[in-house]
Amino acid sequence: MAETEAPKLPEDDGQPGKLPFPPLTKQHILNCSYHSWHPKYRAITPKARLIPLPDSFLEYLRGDGIVLPPEDADRAEWSDGDSGIFTGTENDDEDDADEANADPSTQWRETHAEIERIIDELGGKVAPKLNWSAPKDATWIAATNSMECRTPNDIYLLLKSSDFVTHDLQHAFDDTEEVPEVEETPTIPYHLVLRKWILLNPSVEFRCFVRNRKLIALCQRDLNHFEFLFSMKDRLLDRIREFFEIRLKDTFPDPNFTFDVYVPPPHDRVWLMDINPWAQRTDPLLFSWMELLTLPEPAEPVAYSTDESEEDEVIEPLFIPEFRLVRRDDPEAYNFNTPQYSAHKLPKDVVDASRGGEGVLREFAMQWQEAQRLAEQQAAEDSEND
Repeated sequence: MAETEAPKLPEDDGQPGKLPFPPLTKQHILNCSYHSWHPKYRAITPKARLIPLPDSFLEYLRGDGIVLPPEDADRAEWSDGDSGIFTGTENDDEDDADEANADPSTQWRETHAEIERIIDELGGKVAPKLNWSAPKDATWIAATNSMECRTPNDIYLLLKSSDFVTHDLQHAFDDTEEVPEVEETPTIPYHLVLRKWILLNPSVEFRCFVRNRKLIALCQRDLNHFEFLFSMKDRLLDRIREFFEIRLKDTFPDPNFTFDVYVPPPHDRVWLMDINPWAQRTDPLLFSWMELLTLPEPAEPVAYSTDESEEDEVIEPLFIPEFRLVRRDDPEAYNFNTPQYSAHKLPKDVVDASRGGEGVLREFAMQWQEAQRLAEQQAAEDSEND
């Protein structure tokens, strides 16, 4: 197997624990945004639609609490404004009710309508994501316990509950380095991506790692053991490597990146699912980033000729990327103690209060403070009795 030596890494800057990545630029982050690469690779990705997001919608996503637009049956224009039955005009707490039941979508009505239209166009069920991240950490709050969304409110609930989405909105350019020639930080054109909902088989999703336009490694995305994958390993590798060579190697603007693929039965077609930055924020899964930064690369092709009258023939040295699957005895296959994304979950009482609007959330906070005060008072009394 032809290999070159591991690449020379950037000089250590003296910061302990910092991995020797090449400089991470804002442009690289933007190149990995779904809106940037999807038009070029649309034919090899699952069916999706993109919606440019106005500032008003972004402010809604960044805002505290989870206030959802009313469902169609609850819209104010359908109620009887004179009777007071629906409007609550005789209620002393009218202001609080109006605040809790306000429709945030009035500020981005066109976006709301476009989301409804696309859900219908894509068969009534979609999976949402922003430029880089899907709200997979928030599926615990969804009625389906999955990314499946059938209404705009299903989408808003996931997006507003997701730490991954918050990272997209507030920390997209974290850890990037300034480029001297670029005077201003580029503006991020945020998009909502709605993919047609399909039930993916997680056993045939793979993450691939590209360094210097060479596929050096790939592995499972789902960290469970699937015995049948081992008999298909060579076939899967050939399919994915061919896909990379033809579709991505010379077309993606950066030499270093990672990409996710899906190879469903009968395993003869590869779908591009996502492209991720070559950065520590991307999960290396069955590798460590130090491994990926130091794995040997394939040697450069060699041109030679046996006859002066003949054209040089280019010989591609044999190189096999490191392909890792979860084995039966691997610790990853038995990591049942910690549910996936459990660090991002909240107590149900907090979520219910947040969904009730600012007034309900304030009341919950006051009740919590009172409970804390009573607990401390009881503890003090018990201490005195002892």
